[in-house]
Parts: sequence; structure tokens; C-alpha cells
Amino acid sequence: MPGMGMPVSKAKSFGPSAKRLAARLRPERARFAAVVALGVISVACTVAAPKLLGHVTDIIFTGVLGRMRHLPGAGIDFGALATVLGWAIGLYVVASLFGWLQGMLLNGVVQRVVFRLRAEVEEKLHRLPLRYFDGQPRGELLSRVTNDIDNISTTVQQTLGQLLTSLLTVVGVLAMMLTISPLLSLIALAVIPLSVLVTGQVGKRSQKLFAAQWKHTGALNAQIEESFTGHQLVKVFGRQRESEEEFRRRNDDLFGAALGAQFVSGLIMPAMMFLSNLSYVVVAVVGGLRITSGGMSLGEVQAFIQYSRQFTQPLTQVASMANLMQSGVASAERVFELLDAEEEEPGVEVSERPDGGESRGRVEFEDVSFSYRPERPLIQHLSLVAEPGRTVAIVGPTGAGKTTLVNLLMRFYELDAGRIMLDGVDITRMRREELRSRIGMVLQDTWLFGGTIRDNIAYGKPGATDEEVVAAAKAAFVDRFVRTLPDGYDTVIDEEGSNVSAGEKQLLTIARAFLAEPSLLILDEATSSVDTRTEALVQRAMAALRTARTSFVIAHRLSTIRDADLILVMEAGRIVEQGTHDELLEARGAYHRLYAAQFAHA
Repeated sequence: MPGMGMPVSKAKSFGPSAKRLAARLRPERARFAAVVALGVISVACTVAAPKLLGHVTDIIFTGVLGRMRHLPGAGIDFGALATVLGWAIGLYVVASLFGWLQGMLLNGVVQRVVFRLRAEVEEKLHRLPLRYFDGQPRGELLSRVTNDIDNISTTVQQTLGQLLTSLLTVVGVLAMMLTISPLLSLIALAVIPLSVLVTGQVGKRSQKLFAAQWKHTGALNAQIEESFTGHQLVKVFGRQRESEEEFRRRNDDLFGAALGAQFVSGLIMPAMMFLSNLSYVVVAVVGGLRITSGGMSLGEVQAFIQYSRQFTQPLTQVASMANLMQSGVASAERVFELLDAEEEEPGVEVSERPDGGESRGRVEFEDVSFSYRPERPLIQHLSLVAEPGRTVAIVGPTGAGKTTLVNLLMRFYELDAGRIMLDGVDITRMRREELRSRIGMVLQDTWLFGGTIRDNIAYGKPGATDEEVVAAAKAAFVDRFVRTLPDGYDTVIDEEGSNVSAGEKQLLTIARAFLAEPSLLILDEATSSVDTRTEALVQRAMAALRTARTSFVIAHRLSTIRDADLILVMEAGRIVEQGTHDELLEARGAYHRLYAAQFAHA
């Protein structure tokens, strides 16, 4: 009974989503037609075999009965018996062979469909704006890309072939039953309305319980993830008992929901078997009466009983697949929601380039306005100019709009009003790839991928030579600690960078930016994780790197931006002060208050 043990999330609109999922089989029309043809041949052979076996019974029964009556020449015709048995065995062999070919071909069809769907989702993710990712929990997005697509694959693989075979079997068996006895066929068909009624009633109750099971499973997984992610803090604050009690409570909820769901859904098979046995008893009694009256032979009744069993079995299978199909269509619905998400606005086909083609790094914000939500304005009518080779520091309280400024410069978000100029060219007239290729960015949250240290640094410049990687590492003071590692630059680090310290991870991302040699350099609290001595060394290296380049430095530690050419003080999306470190201190305004808050005690 596939799918009966799976937690189910019911689709919001089953019909449209199922049709859309089925439409993805269109590129596989030819192969799917072959699957149907193989299924027809396999089912036809399977359906024809019981009638031959009924004929075998008639040959044996007639021979035995004739011998009992001492009729001349009476006995079992072993020649005819061998011929009929040979045909029956041949039919079963052909049915198995074509069924195997059908399954193999169907597997290829399904996997190609899922392959294209997975590739389409991957391409879609690269076309989505940053705004979409900001509004989606990371785990939820990962679940759609991995778990839901896997669930679609499993559902289509298990249900499509079985559903096709079941429908063909029902049609074939019904045709054979009608040729044997229309009366007994009516008796067998009387079970169908009862089966549909039972399956529908049990299915409605089980779906609610499965939904509760899915909900409690998610809650339990979240509690386990939180507990183990913060395992050290749980130990430090002595919260083991509370964590265990919370786990026990959620586990009990899941146990109750799962037990109820399995119990209710498990009623379908016994109910269907009861109805099937009831039909079998009635068919056997009526068939026996027909034999005694001479209306049917023993072999025909035997074949019909086999057909009646084959008739109810596919109905039971289709009923048992209901929850699995609901789950698969629900996953498809979630994936389609991702595919239907609004994409990033298409950029220009040909980028405008600065006069002379040289990138100097002059940035100009002209009357820029932006808000994440229309009802909550953030940046309004902001204007500033950053000349080439100058370091512009942006300071202010959390939520003032510091990081938003650089996100707008990178075109992660589009402006509500105004424009941003890079070397005299409106950035909206440049292709995003062209714009971002001129910018190097180092974030407070470091990002490393599983691979060697050399690969992580070289990520900043495709095709970089080993000499360039080492030069960038020396400039960022990475080389000094890499040389102490057993494998040097070939040291493998995992995705979390657990075998290097937080400061060393930050230095690796800085070296990556050094290697890119960008026209613009954006440092978002880039030195927050390094010690004071390393910070001083990195500042010196950045001073050399900033030559003839514009640098935007977002900082909370004001000691790191004393030497900035221009300091912008932002509050509530507005620049309230700007100037050098000494000028702003003399003004005794917002910057002076921030500075005093950090250094008054010192």
C-alpha cells in the first residue's frame, strides 16, 4: 500500500496542479506512448491467462468425469492439456517481459522529467531577485528545491505506472468477465460503489491525521535542530532538563498523531478485503448454481473467480495511492509557486561603458529613494559623491540603511526614485554581470565552500594562477597562517570552515576580494572577526589596495575608519552628517555621540 505511511500535506488546488504536473510529460510523448503500448500487451497477456487455465480445468474435469462414468475412450487428453498449459505459461512469460520493459522505460521517462524540473528550478533561482530570498526562510527554500522535488519523483514513479496498469487491468478484466457471464459481472460490479464510499470516508479522516503528523514532525525536527545547534548554550545555562521535556512532549504529540493516522488509513485494506471476500462468496454460490444447472462449466466459474480477484485488486491499489498522489501534487504545487515567483527585471542587452572604456570608480548617488516596503520609507532623496581612490566610511545605528546603500549599488534591489552613476554611466544601463564584475565585496558573515584554501581564494578570479593566489594571500596576511598548516594551500576546509578560526575565515574572504582587483571595494564590517594586531595589518594592506579605487566601508567600530577620506553618518535612511573624522568630532553632533559612546570609558 504505497503512500499510506507517508505524512501528507494536502494540495490547495489538486486539479490544476495535477494537470500542470502531467503537462510536463509532453516532451516524453513518444516514450510514454511506448509505455502505454507495453502496458496494454502485458495486461492483455495477464488477463488472457486465467481463461486458458479455466480451459485446463475443463479438460481435466471432463476426462476424470468420463472415466468415472466408464465412457469408451474417456480420460484426460494430455496432449491438449500440454498445449493449453504451454500457451498459459507463454502468456505469463510475455506479460512479465513486457511489464519489465514498461517499468524500465517509465523510469527513464520520470527521471528525465524530474531532471528537467530540477534544472529549471536551479536556473530560476539565479533569476530571482534578492528580495525574494530575504522573504523566504532558508530551510523552506531548501525543502522546495530538494525534498519536494524528490517527493515528486517518488510519487510519479510509483503512481504513474501502477495507475496505468490498474486502469488497463480493470478494463481488460471487466471485458473478460462480461464474455464469461454478464450476471456474475453485475454481482462483481456491485462492490465498486461500496468500495468508493468506504475509501472516500476513510481517506477524508486519514488526510487530516496525516496533516497533523506532518505538522508535529516538523515541530519535532525544529526542536531537535535548535537543541543541537545551540548544544553548548543548552549545557552552559543548564537547560538540558527543559530541552528533554520539550522533546518528550513533541515526541508524544507526534506519536499520537502518527498512531491515529496509521490506524485510520490501515482500515482501507481490511475493508476492501472484506468487500472482496463478500463478492467472492456471492460469485462462488451463484456460479455453483449455474454449474449445476448446466449454464456454466467448472473452468468458466474458476476463471471468473480469478477475474473477480483481479478486478478488486487494482481498485484497492488505486485507493491506497490517493494519499501518495495528494502528497506528490502538494509538493508540485510548492515547486510551481517557486517557478512562478516574480523574476529580477531583465537588464540591458549591451552595457554602456565609461568614456574611454576605463573604470575609475567614481560613484554618484543622485536624489536616491528606496524602501523595502512602500508603507515604510527608508532612504529618501539621498545624494552623495565618492571620488576615485577615496575611502567612504558609512556609520550609524543598526537599521539606519548602511548596508542598503551598498545593496543598491550592487543592484541587488532596484531604486524607487533617483539614479546611481558609476564613472558617469547610469548603473541601470549596464548589465548586472558587468557592474558586479567591477566590485569586490567582503561581508561580515563569511562564506566558504567545501574545497581547498587555494580554491576558496581563487573563487574571486576564475582562471587565477597559483602565483596570483599566493600574492593575494600575502596581501591579506593569509599566507602566514596557511604556511603553518600541514597541507598548506591544499588544506581542505568544509562548508562551515570548522577547521579554521573565525578571524582566519575572514582573512580568506578578504584575500578573495584582493585577487579580484575590483574598481570598487565594499567592506561590510570586514574586520569584525580579526584581532587588533591582524586588523592593523589588514588596514595597511587595504590602504595599498584602495589606491585608485573607491572603497565603501561599513563600520561599527569607529577606530577602523579614522583615516577615511569621507565619513557618512546615517540615521533613519538619511545622511545627517558627513566629513572627516576630525571635522565630525569638532562638530559635536551625531558622530561625536557615537564616538563618545564607544570611547568615553577608555
